[in-house]
Amino acid sequence: MVTKRNMDAFTIHTDLLFDPKKKAFSNNTSIVVSRKSGLIANVYQRKDALPKTIEDPDIDLRGLCVLPGLVDAHTHILLHAYTEASSTAQMRDESLVERIIRATNHCRAALLAGFTTYRDLGTEGASDADVHIRNAVNRGLIPGPRIYCVSEALASSGGYEIRHENAIGGSQVPRISDPCDGVIGVRAAVRRRLGAGADLIKFYADYRKRSLRFPGNSWPGCPEVMFPPPQEGLQGERNPNLLLFDQEEMDAIVAEAKTARAPVAAHASTAEAVTMAAKAGVTTVEHGFLSMEGSEAMQTMREKGTIFVPTLAVIELFVSKAAMKDAMAQVKNAFDSGVKLACGGDTGAFAHGKNARELELFLEAGIPLEEVLYCATVRGWEACGGEWCGRNFGWIEEGVAADLVGLGADVRKDTGALRKVEWVMKDGRVWKSGGQAVGMA
Repeated sequence: MVTKRNMDAFTIHTDLLFDPKKKAFSNNTSIVVSRKSGLIANVYQRKDALPKTIEDPDIDLRGLCVLPGLVDAHTHILLHAYTEASSTAQMRDESLVERIIRATNHCRAALLAGFTTYRDLGTEGASDADVHIRNAVNRGLIPGPRIYCVSEALASSGGYEIRHENAIGGSQVPRISDPCDGVIGVRAAVRRRLGAGADLIKFYADYRKRSLRFPGNSWPGCPEVMFPPPQEGLQGERNPNLLLFDQEEMDAIVAEAKTARAPVAAHASTAEAVTMAAKAGVTTVEHGFLSMEGSEAMQTMREKGTIFVPTLAVIELFVSKAAMKDAMAQVKNAFDSGVKLACGGDTGAFAHGKNARELELFLEAGIPLEEVLYCATVRGWEACGGEWCGRNFGWIEEGVAADLVGLGADVRKDTGALRKVEWVMKDGRVWKSGGQAVGMA
């Protein structure tokens, strides 16, 4: 055990701590942290009672419910809530300077909400800005979560673009993906993203690539088209999601990325796209929606060990209560059938700092609390690349990053405790104490 006189380390004392590897809560656990490395140096169960007052530099978290720092496995640090501005308006109309300033605020909000790691899945029109925001956090220039980012997602030509009707008039819009086609083309695109500094690769397995065939009335100033196909359920038939890549192209994307030790995320909404992406060997499938119930897709994900990131929090914004109930039932079915799950809400479409909503929806879907916390910690680390991350985080063990969150209530009795974040540490540095931000001047 390290003594108090050793100023290279300090000890955190807890009386209620969640251990994701054991999927259990423990009492009277103390954690020794190295200042130099920001890693946990030792974990031990106390046999003797502690004094009423803990002296510096040690930290007393007795009375708080302590968890490892949380991981949001699907975020967009350069987007803000769609209730404030649509994604199209943000990508098309907001300056890059404004978007980066907003992203700086988003980093702070995420960290103070107890999310010490972000897997950021696309800048949505801001080129490689996420790479440089990540670097700013890593260099200590701004507070924020540890970020693993993709820069631009990959899509086939015309597959994922800002839809606008005034191209004839000469208007310009930013590109929102790195377009690529064919085996050679997609391999080159993976290399471009890695060369730009991406930690992982994301591609759109499917998307509404024909959305200008029956444009919606969300276009400002544009009247609705007459007699469009009916919009039904979550998928709808008006502008359905269609495949952007074939199996050979998806296989090539994953193979090229994994050669460089980069995990791969696939946006996939249809059962066909989910199945193809899983067969290609992607690390995660994002969204999934209602496509996998009783289908080959779920079985393929289970067999391939694919992590499913269902993004329930963003689905909740756009669908009926009945459709949301079906989406949550699908996630519970995936869990029950042995599909790996990670918590990622597509944060950015709703406000950063409100990330806990995804965990709440997992709980509402019927997934046990300990499993939800595992999905938001260890499974998040796996989604970010696991051993390829370059740092272990998400659990309590020697050699793992000292990322810890103290909740103001026992989450076993009050799930609202996930929003009552009183204390936050990342890499051995305290960023929130007594419910207030510290060290962020």
